Amino acid sequence: MQLSGVGVWSSQLRYGDPAEAADAAAELEELGYTAVWVPDVGGPVFDAVDNLLRATERIVVATGILNLWMHEPAEVAASYASLTRAHGERFLMGIGVSHAPLIDAGDPGRYRKPLAATASYLDALDSVDPPVPAGARVLAALGPKMLRLSATRAGGAHPYLVTPQHTASARAALGDGPLLLPEQTVILTTDAAEARAIGTEWLRSYLQLPNYANNLLRSGFTQEDVDSVSDRLFDAIIAWGDEAAILRRVSEHRVAGADHVCIQVLDTDPQAFPREQWRRIAAASA
Repeated sequence: MQLSGVGVWSSQLRYGDPAEAADAAAELEELGYTAVWVPDVGGPVFDAVDNLLRATERIVVATGILNLWMHEPAEVAASYASLTRAHGERFLMGIGVSHAPLIDAGDPGRYRKPLAATASYLDALDSVDPPVPAGARVLAALGPKMLRLSATRAGGAHPYLVTPQHTASARAALGDGPLLLPEQTVILTTDAAEARAIGTEWLRSYLQLPNYANNLLRSGFTQEDVDSVSDRLFDAIIAWGDEAAILRRVSEHRVAGADHVCIQVLDTDPQAFPREQWRRIAAASA
């Protein structure tokens, strides 16, 4: 699968009202977005994917990410085959190992050897009949080992909560060919205080997860940056400002080697579909 342009990463499309999610996906397709990405933190993820595919004709629907601890490989492969038969090859399966505090909360000690667990899961997807093609899956990858696995066992990588500088290092690790599809969080406001009021606690919740915190430490941020959610870290992870500022950050990822960038819009109401912001960014990029 090939993927370029700009997409939308949205929890609302996954967990919001299904009818509104379908209507929003159809509009996003008409606005020129090339993919919609949905998370998987429980529940029937393939039903949500099917809902979005049914509502659209061209746009790619991707999981960002399918939690490998929550889904048996045979079930996943059967769902992939059913969705592609019904809708063509528009389903991109983002797969990830999630985070130890989340997985171990219900089953202490289950989360172990994440790289080996991911490789074993891919082995299982390769062995079922029909398999999930390597080119139809990407891995949630931050560190060098998972990025290398993304290049050799999948179609590429979907890094989350990263900077353009990370995108450049990820492209170097992947080499030419594999897809690099980073997520970029954005807030459409020119008021710094408003941006921080919207985004700080959201960002803090992610920084409590070791995978993200450690990746930022590898990227040159300090423990103090992480613990305090410093302005330096906030501004590096969350693009805020007017439409031009958002598009500049997207361009920085593209220049650094991204094939496609999916934007996640934060707003004052985390449950509401940020449709006006999606429209403004699309209009500015036209």
